Amino acid sequence: MNRILLIAMLFIFSCSQKEENKLNLENIEWIDLSYSFDSTTLYWPNNATGFVHTTDAEGITPLGYFYSSYSICTPEHGGTHLDAPIHFAKNKLTIDQIPMTSLTGKAVVIDVSENALKDRDYLVKISDVEAWEKENGQLEENTIVLFRTGYGKFYPDREKYFGTALKGVEGIPLLHFPGIDASTTKWLVENRNIKALGLDTPSMDYGQSKDFQTHRILLDKNKPGFENVANLDKLPAKGIYVVALPMKIGKGSGAPLRIIAGVTSTK
Repeated sequence: MNRILLIAMLFIFSCSQKEENKLNLENIEWIDLSYSFDSTTLYWPNNATGFVHTTDAEGITPLGYFYSSYSICTPEHGGTHLDAPIHFAKNKLTIDQIPMTSLTGKAVVIDVSENALKDRDYLVKISDVEAWEKENGQLEENTIVLFRTGYGKFYPDREKYFGTALKGVEGIPLLHFPGIDASTTKWLVENRNIKALGLDTPSMDYGQSKDFQTHRILLDKNKPGFENVANLDKLPAKGIYVVALPMKIGKGSGAPLRIIAGVTSTK
């Protein structure tokens, strides 16, 4: 009798768990973490053209219906985009080779904006991650880690976002924006086995970087990076599911990215 009762209780619990999971899925709120690609899209200073959108056809056809078609031209790296491992690591994955499991999954937001907004050259430290873990628990393996520096509020103001409005190679030495310290990236890869990194600045490495160590450490492990991520201020610290789908460019080192985050609604 006790055995039958136990089986019945387990069945009821299983059903309730399935119902709870169903409820959570139905209450997902999706937040767009991407900037539109248009004339305001920001690219590295030495990119001369930026995003080009030309009209091939637009208007009423001779048969009386409306038709439009456009052409676009863009560098791989600009606006909200994904860095493929091949970007800084020879013989690693190209955009079209990155598995879906590396582009989707649970995520967290670590807010470093208080310090980053005071120092344009701020480097995210291991202590920033440890402070987050003290409040939220240790990062799980295969987590997508997003750093919020607060610089997203400046986009697309080139001078405020990059630290300089100067274009051309002359503008590169004048770049000042926060990034992730190489030691932090190494620690996250080796001690937390993160899935991917992203942030709301032009680059994972800070503006004054010359050797791009964070890129090299992360991408060498075939882990992608997300740059110029939008709306991180709209996300909680945890309880997030990210879907990051880049344009599937054959042999690409990077690509425009549509990245969204699902948050369980508390309403």
